[in-house]
Amino acid sequence: MKIAVIGAGFAGLSTAKALREFDHEVVVFDKAPDVGGVWSVTRRYPGLRTQNNKGTYVLSDLPMPRSYPEWPTGAQVQAYLESYVDKFGLGPSLRLGTEVTYATPVEDGWEVTAGPTTATFDHLVVANGIFSDPMIPPFDGVDVLESAGGRLLAACDFHDLAGARGKHVVVLGYGKTSCDVSREISKVAATTTVVARELLWRMPKKLDGIVNYKYLMLTRLGEGLFRYQTLAGAEKFLHGKGDGVRRRMLSSVEWVATRQLHLRELGLVPDGTFEDIARSTVSLATDGFYEAIADGRISVLKDNTIRGFLEEDGRPYAELAGGTTIPADLVVCGTGFRQQVPFFDEAVRKQLTDDRGNFELYRQILPHDVPNLTFAGYNSSLLSPLSAEMSAVWIASHLAGLHQVPPVEERRRMVAARIAWMEKRTNGHHARGTNIIPFSMHNIDEVLNELGLNIGTGMRAEQWLLPVNPKSYRKVAKKLKKHYQQASPHLTRPAHHAAYSR
Repeated sequence: MKIAVIGAGFAGLSTAKALREFDHEVVVFDKAPDVGGVWSVTRRYPGLRTQNNKGTYVLSDLPMPRSYPEWPTGAQVQAYLESYVDKFGLGPSLRLGTEVTYATPVEDGWEVTAGPTTATFDHLVVANGIFSDPMIPPFDGVDVLESAGGRLLAACDFHDLAGARGKHVVVLGYGKTSCDVSREISKVAATTTVVARELLWRMPKKLDGIVNYKYLMLTRLGEGLFRYQTLAGAEKFLHGKGDGVRRRMLSSVEWVATRQLHLRELGLVPDGTFEDIARSTVSLATDGFYEAIADGRISVLKDNTIRGFLEEDGRPYAELAGGTTIPADLVVCGTGFRQQVPFFDEAVRKQLTDDRGNFELYRQILPHDVPNLTFAGYNSSLLSPLSAEMSAVWIASHLAGLHQVPPVEERRRMVAARIAWMEKRTNGHHARGTNIIPFSMHNIDEVLNELGLNIGTGMRAEQWLLPVNPKSYRKVAKKLKKHYQQASPHLTRPAHHAAYSR
């Protein structure tokens, strides 16, 4: 088949590799001049690092270099993906610096317009990531800010600390991005003020300087501390008779983080419990962030937001919700992203989402009503590279006809129930149904169990106490290829069926 992939990050590249192994002709489009997605040079802000250690934030068949630090920089992650392209010969498939502007369904495929050319493909994979379009709130007075010499931009568009040197900088948001970028800015700015609508919990990289974060949140046990949609095995104990033990474990993490980061002394203890706020995000504490607050280099205005901008004595100021003003030569927004698929027309977009805009994707991959289309990487988690890679394997299996999916009405019920559960547990903070934090391994198990390709019970048991090692999954794609070679004379591929078993 001739297949187009939109996006050249972890999801797009691992999908290209998986599909090429089944002899498909694959073309990967990305508007950036390099591979990497969120790690592209066009999107990296100062201070960007992974919040996974290098052993878990990788694809299964290529470890990161030993020379990398435990938490690699954005540039190092991008270089790692470049090496992935080189190792697996993906270069000829790449069309970098080429934005897909239109993708239109046609009979038995898709017509894709990218750059100056239009071509027809048998299948389309959307791998543009859930962080596709930075969201800047619609402030009043942006023109006033800019006419007074101020600047307003998203964190992913802030690339050079020189733009903050000697300036009064306001960083909006309290997520990992805001903390990372404000720490770097504080080294050169006249003042650095973080305006936080809501405080979030932060995990030290090592609790009490001893226990590495990866042993707490990147294991099946860490994932099991949060209640999944359905409970099985040890999770029934943790959320049943062992619920007291589970709560004490989470409370101890909260207590240690509060003490170690001096949150009480700084007045930065979040209102909710660690369990409540970690339902949709778990972030590492940025190195030096809380120390900079203690030293007065960073100010945090909690439970606040920016109402708009005004000019005083020829200088730009931000007006806060409470009516106070602060100088604002530069305003950097770490306020999240909108998940967009702008290359589809309105009719296709409506077929992909429910009436609240949530993506209705079976296994986070397969839409109900749009044929010849799949999604990769729409299962963002603490183990996003591995989650995306296993989705790529699922897509390869699906296109080869190696597994069956339930009838479409059953899939509708399953997806609707999952979205309703996600909305309830995250208070709507699930990135339109694409953020599955912290349930990385549950998603991977569901995807691989459907293919009959999950790793052995011994390896899965080991993951309860030790960080998940993506290398354990390196043979999954090879096993799928072997199944294909054995079964290919008897297969009927579903790619051109009118609506995938509808």
